[in-house]
Amino acid sequence: MDLEERLAVFIDYENLALGAREHLGGMQFDFGPIADALAVRGRVVARRAYADWSYFDEDRRMLTRHQVELIEMTQRMGASRKNAADIKMVVDAIEMAFERDYISTFVMCTGDSDFSPLVHKLRELNKRVIGVGVEKSTSRLLPAACDEFLFYDRLEGVEVPDEDQGAPAPKRGARTRKSGTTTERATAQKAPTTSRRTKAAEAVAEAVAEATSPEAPAEPEAEARPATRRRRKAEPAPAPVEVAPENEPHIDVEQDEDASASNDVPMEVRVAQTLADLQSSTSGAVTASALKRTLLRKDATFSESDYGFRTFGEFLRFLADRGFVELATGPSAGDPEVSLPEQGDTDAAFVLLKNVVQESNGSAALSGLKNAVRKKRPDFSEKALGFRGFLQFAKAAEAAGTVSLAWDDDADDYLVTA
Repeated sequence: MDLEERLAVFIDYENLALGAREHLGGMQFDFGPIADALAVRGRVVARRAYADWSYFDEDRRMLTRHQVELIEMTQRMGASRKNAADIKMVVDAIEMAFERDYISTFVMCTGDSDFSPLVHKLRELNKRVIGVGVEKSTSRLLPAACDEFLFYDRLEGVEVPDEDQGAPAPKRGARTRKSGTTTERATAQKAPTTSRRTKAAEAVAEAVAEATSPEAPAEPEAEARPATRRRRKAEPAPAPVEVAPENEPHIDVEQDEDASASNDVPMEVRVAQTLADLQSSTSGAVTASALKRTLLRKDATFSESDYGFRTFGEFLRFLADRGFVELATGPSAGDPEVSLPEQGDTDAAFVLLKNVVQESNGSAALSGLKNAVRKKRPDFSEKALGFRGFLQFAKAAEAAGTVSLAWDDDADDYLVTA
């Protein structure tokens, strides 16, 4: 634990939020993907966001749920307050660098080149600096000044709208209290939610059922649901997962956007994604203890007992038996090294997509298809293959002649056939 990096996060919220709305098809900024990316790089001990929050009233809830401290910098007091948030952010960062020696890494979430002198000063003070910004609104000067720079639109979990479907972006500099995107987000937040533990337990239970039973026809509605119907385990386990009756209530797809990033992702997918991030961000092998520590950073309520296992090692062996991860002897007993199986290239991913579509009676709606692919390969990521989104990946598969893609007006979605 003493060797862990301690991170302090400073967010120029106006820069990121407006950058996402203007250059990413009007999409709403979400801090969740940034939090997940930083979780594999160290322990975040401070999160601060600076803005005039009267302009971003609907965003407060999302940031609060990620334990971000909101620093209010009112801009309606004349031209002298124009850069008040930026100046306050710089002062706080320098103050923290001198007063808290245990903080080794500063994360500057902005694309504004005006922060370049701050980045240089922090590095002079022997601090590591990670930058985060929207690619098209980030100055070319800033990434070169940082030790590492993450483009928000390339992070796992950020679904950038396709150009032919994206909504028109607002004019540069336009700021509104509420937009159509935030209104839809507020509506979605009122929808009922399902607990993370329940849905993750369902995913593990179904993984066991699929691994131990002969091929069964795919359920036609499976791709449209964030979680699948619960099934009883077909083989003994150290602590079996509780199973609900078949007539359980239907799970509403429209869930709270702030919680959906972690709620509707099966646990084996969450483990695979976290392991892939750790492997790409560290030079050495990833141990089971490091993997669990990172999972806890992403979700402090994580416990393997929620999924029917007495220890984390048993849970990893369960995943290893099904080909989701690979285990090797670690530096100490009871702490094995964990790695992902060797992945194929882009052509192999296209074949995987084709196989999933064929198992769905030869056609499937694009929405939900990514979840079906991840049931076959939990570590699947179109971004790791160089695609900005799953739609772009599907179009590339169509160009390669693997599948066909057509718009269905009745379903208001793309229909993928193989």
